[in-house]
Amino acid sequence: MTGPDGSERFVKKHDFVQMRHYAIAGVLAASFALAGCGQPTSQAAAPPPAPVTVAQPVKRTVTDWDEFTGRFEAVEEVQVRPRVGGFVNSVEFQDGAIVRQGDLLYVIDPRPFEAVAEQADGQLSDARAKVELAKRELDRGLNLVQTSAVSEQAVDQRRQALQAAHAAETQAAGALKAARLNIEFTHVTAPLTGRVSRHLVSPGNLVQGSDTGTSTLLTSIVALDPIYVYFDMDEATFIKYSKLWFAGKRPSSRDTANPVQVTLAGETKPSHEGTINFLDNRLDVSTGTLRSRAVIKNTDLSILPGQFGRVRLIGSAPYEALLIPDVAVATDQSRKIVFVVKPDDTVEARPVVLGPLDEGLRVIREGLKADDRVIVNGIQRARVGAKVAPQTAQAPAGGKS
Repeated sequence: MTGPDGSERFVKKHDFVQMRHYAIAGVLAASFALAGCGQPTSQAAAPPPAPVTVAQPVKRTVTDWDEFTGRFEAVEEVQVRPRVGGFVNSVEFQDGAIVRQGDLLYVIDPRPFEAVAEQADGQLSDARAKVELAKRELDRGLNLVQTSAVSEQAVDQRRQALQAAHAAETQAAGALKAARLNIEFTHVTAPLTGRVSRHLVSPGNLVQGSDTGTSTLLTSIVALDPIYVYFDMDEATFIKYSKLWFAGKRPSSRDTANPVQVTLAGETKPSHEGTINFLDNRLDVSTGTLRSRAVIKNTDLSILPGQFGRVRLIGSAPYEALLIPDVAVATDQSRKIVFVVKPDDTVEARPVVLGPLDEGLRVIREGLKADDRVIVNGIQRARVGAKVAPQTAQAPAGGKS
């Protein structure tokens, strides 16, 4: 409706205000509808508790072992040298074989020594004949002196001649014995049982013989069973053992053959056993270590001098300990932790103090109780403070229940 008073313009302005109210009402209705649709979606997204496997610590009596790096050496080692010189006739052993004490190794030409022995035998026979003659002369002199047919001086001279003949006989017997020893020395035998090295002199070569160490080296032999293993003990470990000994918790290796276990290169567990039989009388000033030695059984001859091995030495008295699988231990920066499931099935991170491995399980010195439920499988799914679905393991992996 129009008119000169402006009524048409008023009607259009009223329609615009009413349309704006309708638009605001539509926006609010759409907002409420969207808010109502979002609430069921949030409730459906809650994840279920993560499944994990738990086990209680194993409680048993254990003994700590300290580990050192050692090198094996032969209990006995001999350099085989001839005691007489000459040409080598034959080599009677196989290189690298096991030889027994008394086995023949080398034969040196014995003929020159046999000739000397025959000569010495003849000289002994001559000396014995002179002794018999001197005896008869003395007996006759003793009979004649009673009738004053000979003087006392003559009898004394015959008695002296008999003594000289006995001395010559003894000297000749000694020469014959030495000649026969030289014949015996032409057969070079093994002085001990062990593994022989290669032969260093072939048949036909001339060797020098001597009792002063200047003779020709023929080969060498090392004893293999038992065998020594030498290792160096650091000062802190030595002090720890001393304190345990003073407290009566561990016997001293100086007066007790404490047991050791040896693991060879490439092995995961000890394969040989032995006992301590020597501790040095002082620490090495350059390294601060104490030289120690154990004797190891080597009945299978699998260990050779010069090999390395890991030596485990008993380091404590037996004690009761809690043990868990080593895979259950995690690292949080500089500390070790395990994840424990609390009674309400939430996860807690528990700092622990670790001990050594014992039959595949890790000794826990501090931080756990016997009735704690430790997560041994599914650690990556556990979150501190979150709920989990624990399942009890039959037995801790890697050890006895």
